[in-house]
Amino acid sequence: MPNWRRAHVPGGTFFFTLVTDQRRPIFNSEDGRTILGNVIRECRSTPPFDLRAIVLLPEHLHTIWCMPEGDTDYSGRWQWIKTQFTQRWLESGGTEVTITQGRKNDGRRGVWQPKFWEHTIRDEDDFERHFDYIHWNPVKHGHVRCPEDWAWSSFHRWGRAGVYPEHWGCGDRQTPLNFDDIKETVGE
Repeated sequence: MPNWRRAHVPGGTFFFTLVTDQRRPIFNSEDGRTILGNVIRECRSTPPFDLRAIVLLPEHLHTIWCMPEGDTDYSGRWQWIKTQFTQRWLESGGTEVTITQGRKNDGRRGVWQPKFWEHTIRDEDDFERHFDYIHWNPVKHGHVRCPEDWAWSSFHRWGRAGVYPEHWGCGDRQTPLNFDDIKETVGE
């Protein structure tokens, strides 16, 4: 039996990876993207947290959250997000995969993989590596040539804010960082 423990760092900053069940490309659908966006926005309203970065790919997403001072309940928020998304997705005509009786007994559905990957951001360098990794992810997976070409990413917000230079990661430029050193922390 694995010893699954979450980091409880009050007010911490965390990188997350969530994956759909059997890596089905649910987020290729406009309904899937809209429902997830609505659910995340609702979750952010009470109790609030700061969503610093996000990228939504066809079958998974990465995000960085900064929790409020003294707050450690990111797991409860993800549970709520996954539950609400699943209900709304199925109500909208979305489908689920067949799951085992054990997963049914646990109250699970065939929309999300059980659990999620979490990494506690240790310092500013760690934050920047994961922040860039999120925005580079559509290129890494071969969906686009440049981060700016992927619509479902916070890259555009940070580009408008001047955090990223125009055409970051495009052209003849190599990958902006060597992401090999964070493979263990991204859950892919």
